[in-house]
Amino acid sequence: METTTQFDLIVKMTLSAWDAQNGYLNKLLDELTEEQLMQEISPGRNRGIYLLGHLVAVSDDMLPLLGFVNRLFPALEQAFLTTPDKAGQEMPAIAELKENLAAVNAKLKEHFTATSSAQWLEKHNSVSAEDFAKEPHRNKLNIIISRTNHMANHIGQMLMLK
Repeated sequence: METTTQFDLIVKMTLSAWDAQNGYLNKLLDELTEEQLMQEISPGRNRGIYLLGHLVAVSDDMLPLLGFVNRLFPALEQAFLTTPDKAGQEMPAIAELKENLAAVNAKLKEHFTATSSAQWLEKHNSVSAEDFAKEPHRNKLNIIISRTNHMANHIGQMLMLK
């Protein structure tokens, strides 16, 4: 019989929170129309489509950051990570972004499942070995925690579109 440690439980809770936020996001995306997603969250702010693309790009960036694989959709970086909304960049269709989100989340889930509890405490790829030795909290699990909070923030913004 396998013994579950307290840290295994923390990893499970963290990944469950990630899954829950993705569930909330997908439910919200099912409820919002394309017209609503094209609107600004509030006057002068990002549009829903931009936040959707941004969340896809951030999640896609987690694949190499966590040392799993290269990004699935590297072209999204320019439109949704390095360029602000309404800067004239071309954006994929909303349906395509939703498909991208599903693909990225499926790939992440595949790797999350294959990652052991001990591996979650390893450094991620944007921290040097020297810095990680001084700041061991800059680990892979912390990436999941911060990206879960990031997603929750944008879900809250997108709720304004309802």
